[in-house]
Amino acid sequence: MRFRAVLFDLGGVVLGSPLEAIRDYERELGLARNAINRVAAETAPAGAWSRLERGELDLDAFYPAFEADCRAAGLAVDARAMMGRMSQAARPRAAMLEAIARLRRAGLRVGALTNNWSHTERPGLEDGTRALREHFDVFVESAVEGLRKPDPAIYTIACRRLETPPEQVVFLDDIGPNLKPARAMGMLTIKVEAPDEALRALEAALDLVLVEAGDRGSTETAM
Repeated sequence: MRFRAVLFDLGGVVLGSPLEAIRDYERELGLARNAINRVAAETAPAGAWSRLERGELDLDAFYPAFEADCRAAGLAVDARAMMGRMSQAARPRAAMLEAIARLRRAGLRVGALTNNWSHTERPGLEDGTRALREHFDVFVESAVEGLRKPDPAIYTIACRRLETPPEQVVFLDDIGPNLKPARAMGMLTIKVEAPDEALRALEAALDLVLVEAGDRGSTETAM
C-alpha cells in the first residue's frame, strides 16, 4: 500500500462544520455569504482569529478583538454568540469515527490536525476534546503548537509524529487553502464538502472499505 497514514482535520471533517454555523449566523444578520470568514482570512496572520488559533488569545480577549476586526470591515457581530453557534455545530460524525476505527484496525496510523483554541472557560468542551483524542494515534492542535494551518511547519510536525513521510499520507480538510501546503509537501489531499463523497474518495485511494453502505449518511453521534 502506498499510503501508511491518514490525517484528518476536525471541524467540518470529523465534526460538524463550523463554516456552516458561521454561514447560518451571517444569514441571520443579513450579511453577505462568507463576510465573517473573509475578515478572519484577510486579517491573518496578525488578526484576532489567527491569534486565537495560535493560543495567543483566550476567548475572553478574542471576543472584543474579533468584533473590532469585523467593525473595521463594516460588520457588526457578537463574537460570543457566533462562537457558541460553532461549538453547538461541532458534533462528531458517526461515519467518520467508524472510518477512523477501521483505518487503525487495518494498520494505518491516524492523526488529527486542527486549528483550535482553548476552552478553559467551558471545561466540558475540554472533556469532549479528550474523548475525541482516543480515536487518534496523533493529535496536533494549533493552540498547543503556536502554529496554525496553512503554515507548513504544523504539517511537518504532524508527519513527524505520525512517523510517516508526507508522500505516504492522505490529508482531509474542508478548507482549500489548508490543503495546498499538504499537497506541495507530497500528501494526497481530499477536500471535504460532502462527508460521504470524501469517504468514498478515501476508500478509493486506500482500496479499503471504511463505511458499510447502510451507515453512510450518519453524520452525528454522542461521544
